[in-house]
Amino acid sequence: MRNPTLIFVGAHPDDETFAVGGTLAQYVKAGISVYYACGTRGEAGSVKPQFMHGFESIGDMRWAELECAADVIGLAGVMHLGYRDSGMIGSEDNRNPEALVNAPVDQVAGRIVKILRDLRPQVVITHDPIGGYRHPDHIAVHNATVKAFYAAGDPGRYPEAGPVFQPQKLYFHVMPRQALKIAVKILPIFGRDPSKYGKNKDIDLTSLAQVDFPIHATVRLSKEAVEIRERARSCHASQIGGPPQSRLLGLINKFTGRSDQYMRAFPPVIKRRKESNLFQGVL
Repeated sequence: MRNPTLIFVGAHPDDETFAVGGTLAQYVKAGISVYYACGTRGEAGSVKPQFMHGFESIGDMRWAELECAADVIGLAGVMHLGYRDSGMIGSEDNRNPEALVNAPVDQVAGRIVKILRDLRPQVVITHDPIGGYRHPDHIAVHNATVKAFYAAGDPGRYPEAGPVFQPQKLYFHVMPRQALKIAVKILPIFGRDPSKYGKNKDIDLTSLAQVDFPIHATVRLSKEAVEIRERARSCHASQIGGPPQSRLLGLINKFTGRSDQYMRAFPPVIKRRKESNLFQGVL
């Protein structure tokens, strides 16, 4: 296999760590060139004042956190797709004309096609069809990445993006349902409604735990990969911490997050046997 390369296309600074950090770290240690194409700079929302010291904007601060995590994981490069964080459904940020959700999917896909043709990755990872926890930016990235994956090898599409190249495999990261189901049972003990989770109570963990995506690949993480992921998490200081119930979810994930799960979109799944290596069958 020539120049083994993997790219994760995600929505925000921290998705490269909280979603797939263990997987990315594991492949970096295996000698794979690993990249992150990030849709936004994470401008939406609010952060505690202490995290803004030395930064002019939330986006600058969040991107600095991403660069820290990328260095810890060992990423070969990080690219910004050029859009603004859209915030959660119904937020004021949805109406910003530069928000990712307001960009035509063909435009976003074209930018991803350019990256795929430049980097020539064999394996592409992105968010699942519901964006993990139904974040509109995650869903937008999913839709654009799927479109770009199939367009990258088509000489009739996006000719301005350079010589064609067709990646061999496309995966969707799937949130660990076991951790979600445990959280749904335990959060009420702390007086929290799992259907109204998060700072803005806009994440429905109960409904997420009921989504049953097929798992076609399970990457079992080495102890070193888990340790690297946890160090990368500390780079995103503005996004961690919080009240006891938030730390509880982190603890649950720590003990159930020793593997990452994926649904394979391409090639089509025929055999039921799960893969343990995302590069399995890559030529």
